[in-house]
Amino acid sequence: MSSYNPAMNWFVDPRKLHMPKPEEALPGRLAVMPVPDRHAVLGTPLRPPYPAGMEIAEFGMGCFWGAEKLYWKMPGVYSTSVGYSGGFTPNPTYEEVCTGRTGHIETVRVVFDPTKTSYAELLRAFWEEHDPTQGMRQGADQGTQYRSAILTHGEAQQVAAEASRDAFQKRLSAAGHGTLTTDIRPAAEFFFAEAYHQQYLEKNPNAFCTAHPVGLDCPVGLFA
Repeated sequence: MSSYNPAMNWFVDPRKLHMPKPEEALPGRLAVMPVPDRHAVLGTPLRPPYPAGMEIAEFGMGCFWGAEKLYWKMPGVYSTSVGYSGGFTPNPTYEEVCTGRTGHIETVRVVFDPTKTSYAELLRAFWEEHDPTQGMRQGADQGTQYRSAILTHGEAQQVAAEASRDAFQKRLSAAGHGTLTTDIRPAAEFFFAEAYHQQYLEKNPNAFCTAHPVGLDCPVGLFA
């Protein structure tokens, strides 16, 4: 079954817009997805262990190709990778995630040096570079995998993420925008996406992943 969305001029399977229950999720597999040893731009490892002192942040903000490029270009970022988080299916494939039957979010993992940049700066980029009010989509990309999310690592990140959410909601409301739909929760297991998705926009310079920001800034001073 599909429903026609006139605004998007295409058909959308309504099942892709609703989170599956755990018992409805695809079974997945035990095999871990193989990924390159090194980042195609930064030259750093994609998989842990990472150097001592590095921290991990994870964000879902629509298509993970563009989100990854946003973060690998930021000062203080040691490595980035893309994968699937927040769902039920172990080691899912991209095709499975696209069915809406795994519950996963397209996620960018950011490994950063807190002595060179702050988690607050990563949050600022998150809020400013996508539309966190759209629910199960970003622009023309529709489905549960495109929902806005912050997957936190530790209590300090959880507190900072919630403070930034409250601050940005005030900015949105004052500008006449809607209510945030961003899911903020402790990170569960991160499943690396297929090798061809890693640093996709570097490997495919003619490809694109359109961002959909609301056009408001979120200065760190509002919440940090």
